[in-house]
Amino acid sequence: MNKIIRRVLTILPAVLLQALWLVILFSWLAPWAAAISFALSIMAFLLVLYIITKQDEGTYKIIWLLLVLTVPLPGALLYLIFGNKRTTKPLQKKLADAKPLPPLPDDTAPLYEALSAQDKRAAQTFRTVQTATGFPLCVNRQAVYYPLGDDMFPVMLAELEKAERFIFVEYFILEDGLMWDSMVDIMARKAAQGVDVRVLYDDLGSIGTYSWKNAENLSKKGIRVAPFNPLLFVKGTLNCRDHRKMLIIDGRVSFSGGVNLADEYINHIQRFGHWKDIGFKLTGEAVGNYTRMFAAFWNAFAHDPIPDEFLAPPPAPQPGGPEDGLVLSYYDSPLESYAVSNELFIDLLSQAKNYAWFYTPYLMPGDALLGAFVRAARRGVDVRIIMPGIPDKKLVYRMGRSFYPVLLQAGVKIYEYTPGFVHAKASIVDGVIGSVGTVNLDYRSLFLHFENNSLFYRASLLADLKADYLATQAKCVERTCENIDKGFWHWMVDGILRIFAPLC
Repeated sequence: MNKIIRRVLTILPAVLLQALWLVILFSWLAPWAAAISFALSIMAFLLVLYIITKQDEGTYKIIWLLLVLTVPLPGALLYLIFGNKRTTKPLQKKLADAKPLPPLPDDTAPLYEALSAQDKRAAQTFRTVQTATGFPLCVNRQAVYYPLGDDMFPVMLAELEKAERFIFVEYFILEDGLMWDSMVDIMARKAAQGVDVRVLYDDLGSIGTYSWKNAENLSKKGIRVAPFNPLLFVKGTLNCRDHRKMLIIDGRVSFSGGVNLADEYINHIQRFGHWKDIGFKLTGEAVGNYTRMFAAFWNAFAHDPIPDEFLAPPPAPQPGGPEDGLVLSYYDSPLESYAVSNELFIDLLSQAKNYAWFYTPYLMPGDALLGAFVRAARRGVDVRIIMPGIPDKKLVYRMGRSFYPVLLQAGVKIYEYTPGFVHAKASIVDGVIGSVGTVNLDYRSLFLHFENNSLFYRASLLADLKADYLATQAKCVERTCENIDKGFWHWMVDGILRIFAPLC
């Protein structure tokens, strides 16, 4: 609710500007009112043409078209500030001007040759992601799946205790409590021993839980800390948040998934019933992708670049060493025109033969992804989505439910987790390929936020993900066309909510 209030307050200046403009127009400029209105209409028409011809998600276009046509002046102003990617140039410049990372050797050709011989379609998927993001395909040495944040937390603490060179922490939400305080205690002790400890957090994501004073206290403990995209005033980059979640230790182990660093994520406190979240631990050369993800952001948004020696590729593994499938870890950027995870999920649904199962806390897909779900289900693929049973944001939850009818009618199965809130973000297709990361199936995650994701192929982690999915489904209630809200008023409310879904 607080976030929605802040977004309303963000729009308020434009609404007041429109009111002020009308006062001026009809009092001081009355003799020229017709000419000025005509000029504004022409400019609104040109902006509408620009939005229509721009390559963008259809649902997103609709809301801006409605806004510009209904209230041209504030609509145009809001679009130019928030709806146009040209306003993200300050972030683009920071990333472009940052200290460059040392180049990686291009040694993925043998992996793609072997994968193409085994599964050409999967090879095409991985190659597309690598080309779009620049992050390489890796042999998966070991990936451990955690069905709850409760399970991952003690392992994170144990690995922090082993740190010898560096600890990199990047999360959307930090909040004082058992989880974060326990980690800080270890990191402060390690910093005193000479370990390089750095923390990057999203300023807006942590706006109600972590302050500048908290950050100063970290600095006093010898921990370098920086906020991402500080919320100092309303600007065009306001919507571009760092929703990534990663803990990297010495370049040998990394953790990621949906778990933020706050106590509800480990069920130490309960806000919305039982908190169902997932995560994983990577070891081996695949950790290098996470180290580089963190370094790219730290070098851009902090003042002390990361030493190149921390980014050196790990020694080549001994021949005959353990291998557990393949993994490609990458991050999504709203600064690019190609929405990697959105296109990836469409791709995965298109290649599914038997089943395609998804975890997501929020369900507000664009037209293309919605169509991919529908097409897969209609051709007989077992498509399932697990959603929360207890929402954390009631309006957003209601918006997600507005997509139920079209999905259910196509044959998609939707389950709601009755014990509480699902914050997990994952996919698994035919037990062969799947992903775990920070990407929700909503517009903000898919198009507006920086996110990170790991795509696995024939890794044992996928079997663990499948088993956990089935165990979670057993605790869910299935939604059907018979037990969802219907009728004219629900249909009308759903339609209105669907229009505004991209803003939530």
